Amino acid sequence: MDNKEGNAERMFKNLGKKADQFVEELQEASERLQKEFQEKYEELKVSAEKLREESKNKERWKEVEDSLKKAGEELKNAFKTAFKEKG
Repeated sequence: MDNKEGNAERMFKNLGKKADQFVEELQEASERLQKEFQEKYEELKVSAEKLREESKNKERWKEVEDSLKKAGEELKNAFKTAFKEKG
């Protein structure tokens, strides 16, 4: 009986060690993944900010482009008026 109890104790002891090792490895993997996710999240935040800034700049340049087109039309009309043949 002692031999069977000794074998069972060793088996449970090994099983406990392996379970502890598995939990430790799982925790390390979880920490690595959490760190990677945090880094990716930060990268996405930076990308989103850049995109937001670029969209603002595009809107601003669209306003500039529209203003220049309007000024060009006014200049064209002014030239037409100035050089229109009087008849």
